[in-house]
Amino acid sequence: MAVLAVIAVVCIKIILTFFQAPGLPEGFTFGNGRTEATEVDITTKIGGRLAAVMVKEGESVTLNQVLAHVDTKELAAQLRRAEAEVRRAEQERRYALAVIAQRKSELSLMKKDLQRSKGLYENDSISLEQLQRNETAVLTAQASLTAAQAQLSNAEAAIEAAIAGTDQLKVQIEEGVLTAPINGRVLYRLNEPGEVLSAGGKVLTILDPTSVYMTVFLPTKYAARVAIGADARIILDGIPDKIIPARVTFVAPRAQFTPKEVETRTEREKLMFRLKVTMDSDYLKNHGEIAKTGVPGVAYIRLDPSVEWPEQL
Repeated sequence: MAVLAVIAVVCIKIILTFFQAPGLPEGFTFGNGRTEATEVDITTKIGGRLAAVMVKEGESVTLNQVLAHVDTKELAAQLRRAEAEVRRAEQERRYALAVIAQRKSELSLMKKDLQRSKGLYENDSISLEQLQRNETAVLTAQASLTAAQAQLSNAEAAIEAAIAGTDQLKVQIEEGVLTAPINGRVLYRLNEPGEVLSAGGKVLTILDPTSVYMTVFLPTKYAARVAIGADARIILDGIPDKIIPARVTFVAPRAQFTPKEVETRTEREKLMFRLKVTMDSDYLKNHGEIAKTGVPGVAYIRLDPSVEWPEQL
């Protein structure tokens, strides 16, 4: 057991020595990784046949640039029908308004007849039956007016529903035009014109060239000293002469490689934490050729902000 413990300590020292790069002063560490970038999928919100795709893989695109079209002929036909429903509902509203005007006129006339009938009845010029008929006529006219007003409310509700239907179809037709949500580069062209896609079908994948990062792993000894926003540098294998400014934008709250039981200091030192080192966006805007994925390299991280970067970095 003593021999195993000695071997474990030696291994840990080797690991920690590995993460302290040769030539780096105290207060720095490094990790190996590959570049990754934020990818945005361009998907269809409506199902349908893909009518056209205007861009190719590797092509640069700008914000709001039209990238593809989904066939919306069927939706356009539905829109024309919905617009006809709006016109029909508006016609019913005009008819309801005319009926209301007629019912108001009838009610006014009935009220005048009732008023005259009351005077004649008091003078014994008409019978009680005639007076009651006039009273009933007023009530009937009032009910007819109420019904006409309800008909108007129904017509107005129908107009609102029809207009909402047209608005929905217009939005769906607009969504048939797929545009770029960012300035970027086409990474993948996933479907071709003529293919039928369901809602949510992927058409393109756009790479954001201003959001490139590298994922590295550090042992507890160094990860515990890394602060979010810590200054960093990235050197890619393919272009070792360029030092890319970067910052730490993520430190995992939990270890990626954790023993089943963490009881001793020796075991805790084996824990590895994932970090995300993101390249400076302003630098990437002027060096677009660096914005690639899968390129291996090394990320150097400053643990102590009071320590100056070595000359080679």
